[in-house]
Amino acid sequence: DCLQAALAGSLRLRLRQPATFTVAVMSPHKVSRARVKQLTDLPNVGKATADDLRLLGFHSPEQLAGECPFEMYERLCQETGRRHDPCVIDVFMSVTQFMKGDPPRPWWEFTEMRKNILTGGTTK
Repeated sequence: DCLQAALAGSLRLRLRQPATFTVAVMSPHKVSRARVKQLTDLPNVGKATADDLRLLGFHSPEQLAGECPFEMYERLCQETGRRHDPCVIDVFMSVTQFMKGDPPRPWWEFTEMRKNILTGGTTK
């Protein structure tokens, strides 16, 4: 279950450690679903995030449908051998929701939801 990864104690503990986060992204307001052909066409995805997604084995936007953003984050941390900023989860949440059919939204609109999920709160 996707939430099991989010609620795992090890993920919550690692998220309390400081991290750096730099990203150049595709603005959600510029995304046209009909023109999404490659990873960098997705909302909030720039070259660095696309590289991270490819590292996880995703080479096209369609492959993200049904994926768990929390598990993706865990795998990314394992693959790179370092802890990434938890805002990466927000970006993963934005693209997986977009691929489920939701409208494109800025990644920071997912921050409160991610924090609530990780602290065992609601998913509003």
